[in-house]
Amino acid sequence: MTTTDLAPQLPFDRPNVLEIAPMYGVLRREAPIVRVRTPAGDPAWLITRYQEARTLFSDPRFGRSHPAPEKASMVSDAAVNSGPSGDYESEQRSHTRLRKLLVPAFSAKRMRDLGHHVQELVDDCLDALQTAHDRAPGEPVDLHEHLSFPLPVLVICELLGVPFEDREYFHGLSDRVGQMGAGNDARVAMEEFKAYMGRLAEAKRANPAPDVVSDLVLAQADDPTFTDDDLTALAAGLLFAGHETTVNRIDLGVLWLLTDLDRRDNFVADIDGQVRGTVEEILRLSAPGGLGLLRYAHEDVELGGQTIEKGELVLVSSIAANRDSSAFAEPEAFDPSRSPNTHLSFGHGAHFCIGASLARTELKVVFSSLFARFPGLRLAVPVEELDVRADRMTGGVTAVPVRW
Repeated sequence: MTTTDLAPQLPFDRPNVLEIAPMYGVLRREAPIVRVRTPAGDPAWLITRYQEARTLFSDPRFGRSHPAPEKASMVSDAAVNSGPSGDYESEQRSHTRLRKLLVPAFSAKRMRDLGHHVQELVDDCLDALQTAHDRAPGEPVDLHEHLSFPLPVLVICELLGVPFEDREYFHGLSDRVGQMGAGNDARVAMEEFKAYMGRLAEAKRANPAPDVVSDLVLAQADDPTFTDDDLTALAAGLLFAGHETTVNRIDLGVLWLLTDLDRRDNFVADIDGQVRGTVEEILRLSAPGGLGLLRYAHEDVELGGQTIEKGELVLVSSIAANRDSSAFAEPEAFDPSRSPNTHLSFGHGAHFCIGASLARTELKVVFSSLFARFPGLRLAVPVEELDVRADRMTGGVTAVPVRW
């Protein structure tokens, strides 16, 4: 029996969707970096402490590519965040190029312009929530169905230039792409996803519009090395990440506020003054998935008292790092007044999430509008009874039944 066979295996058991697995605290006390096994059974290092996580995110000696992909440890059989991606020899150059392409697409001006429209979209979703309530007074209403899911989809569709009427189709693909334990279906779904974005890119090539996919199509004229495969993979990744992650943050943020009615009432009493800090605490404490972000060592690296050898897999647990008492006073407490709140939910360094500003805008508008309109909102079932998507890389819940 090897040391790897004795290592704990992800995902760890957790009490409910608002709490992370107690095993993270146990491992953090042992060492900043420990051996684990992935859901696929492969060896990996797990980072649970804040300083080491922040350091690794900024260290160019780690990347998403692998020097020998066929030998790389795998996280799972999902089609996202499960194994090596990109070319080992050119990963940093490719990342710099793609980042440069996306900066104008996510410019401050475009985010401000879109931000003005987010309020209208949120109001429409809240109208739908009220309508569902009025149709069946006294019955629970699924906030996930009427707000958490449609709002981020509406926003990302508008930003990218994706037809909203296709939402059920690409949501189905997203669901399959992130599923673990489904064999090859996740890979098949990703190819369908990329083919869908390829068809959309062709339509934009004929009729460009002020949206991100049109920007990427136009960028190909200036950079012939930016291939159709590059474009479709990037666009599919943006569409997947742009709605899946925000859906989960809205769901879990609502749960954070509704599982403690004093917390809800304090927020309602001073929405304008607390919304920014509340959103940051939701970002810090919400933990939809439980596996971490993957990186592969591109050379031997000494970190946290361990030697990580070239090619070894490292999983960075932001959810554990965000609860590290060396970085956050009373880390388990939900404190909207926490300052500074330098959580790692959007990563750090060169790979810092380019959509962070958009996500923050959506969340601020959602929570200020939702609780201004429904100050007596409450959860219709105990949080322990919610259906958790444990077999999805992005985690989250399938429904959030509420009353008011």
